[in-house]
Amino acid sequence: MTAQETEWKSRLSPAVNSIAPSGIRKFFDIAAKMEDVISLGVGEPDFVTPWSIRESCVYGLERGYTSYTANRGMPELRMEIARHFAEKFDTHYNSDTDVLVTVGVSEALDLAMRAILAPGDEVLIPEPCYVSYQACTILAGGIPVAVPAKIENEFRITPSELEEHLSPKTKAILIGYPNNPTGAIMDRENLLAIADFAKQLDLIVISDEIYGDLTYGGEHTCFASLPGMRDRTILLNGFSKAYAMTGWRIGYALGNADIIAAMTKIHQYTMLCAPITAQTAAIEALRRGEKYMKKMVAEYDRRRHLIYDGFTKMGLPCFEPKGAFYIFPSISPTGYTSDEFAEKLLQAEHVALVPGSAFGKCGEGHIRCSYATSIDKISEALARIENFVKKHKK
Repeated sequence: MTAQETEWKSRLSPAVNSIAPSGIRKFFDIAAKMEDVISLGVGEPDFVTPWSIRESCVYGLERGYTSYTANRGMPELRMEIARHFAEKFDTHYNSDTDVLVTVGVSEALDLAMRAILAPGDEVLIPEPCYVSYQACTILAGGIPVAVPAKIENEFRITPSELEEHLSPKTKAILIGYPNNPTGAIMDRENLLAIADFAKQLDLIVISDEIYGDLTYGGEHTCFASLPGMRDRTILLNGFSKAYAMTGWRIGYALGNADIIAAMTKIHQYTMLCAPITAQTAAIEALRRGEKYMKKMVAEYDRRRHLIYDGFTKMGLPCFEPKGAFYIFPSISPTGYTSDEFAEKLLQAEHVALVPGSAFGKCGEGHIRCSYATSIDKISEALARIENFVKKHKK
C-alpha cells in the first residue's frame, strides 16, 4: 500500500474501516473468470418473476407511472401489506402509520438500526447469520454481540444462550428465521420463549422474516403475532425470495407508529421512496401472486430433499433444513477450514459456494450451499463435491 493510499484510508470513517468486505463475494469474483462453474452460492431464486407481476409493471409504465410516490410508499401497497398480515397472521397494522415500504429488506434493516440505536448500544445477534446484520449494527453506532447457535440444536437459539451475553447496554435482539445461512426455523413454542425473554428485559426485537413463506413441513410463525410483541417488534419482510423479485429491490417494515415514523424520517432524507415500478409489481404480487409462489416453494422443497440426501450420503454432517433455500453442512471430516474448502473446491471441481466463516465465527467449519438452482445442476454439483471430498481429505 502506498503512502497516499494509507493517507486516504485514514480519512475514512473508522466504522467503515472496521468492516470487512462481504465474505460472500470473494469466491464469485474468482468464479466469474472461470468456465463451467456451477454456483451453489447466490441466495437468489433461479425463477423469473411471474409474468402477471411483470405485466403489472409494464402496464404501469405505459400509463406513465414514473413519478415519486409518498415517502412511506404507495397507499395501495401499504394497504395490501396490512391486509396480508391481518388475514394471514391476525396481526393488525394501520397502513397510514405502521407500514414503511423500503428499497429491499436491506434498507429496512439499516433504517431500523439507525432509528433505535444510540452509540454503544448492544444488539444480540444469533450466529451464523446474514452478513449484513453485524455491519448495519456497527454503521449505526451500535455494537453487535454474537450469540453462537449450535448445530446439535439445529441452530435454534434459546433464552439461556441470549442471557449469557446480556449487559446493561443490551437494547435489542436481531433474529432471522427461517435462517440464512443455515435453513433453520423456530417454531411457535421456541419463539414464545424468546418473546417472554424480550418482554422481561424490555428489549426491542428486530425480526427479519424475508424467508417466511419458504417454510417446509409446517407454518411460519410471525414474531409480531405473539402475545404482547406487536409493538415491541420491528418486522422486516419483502418480495425478493418468495416472489422471485430480487432485482426489483422492494421490501417493507412493520412496527409501532413511533418507530416507523423514526425510520421514515431517515428514509425520506436518503431514499425518498422505493421505485414506483417495483411498488406497482408488489401490489400485484400480494393480490394475485400466491399461486406462483406456492409452485416455486414446492420445487424448492423437492431440491431440498435432493441436496440433503446428497450431503448425508457423502459423509458431510448436516441437519435437514426446514426453511429458506440453504443447507449448511459441516466440512470437519475433510480437515479443511471453510475458506480452504471453498477455494480448493472451486479450483479443482468448478463448484462455487460460500464458506461458513462469512456468516460469523461460529460458521467456521461449515459451508453454505443454495439449492435455488435446477435439479440437474444440484445433482452435478453434488457429484463434483463428493469427488473432491474423496480425493482431498487431509
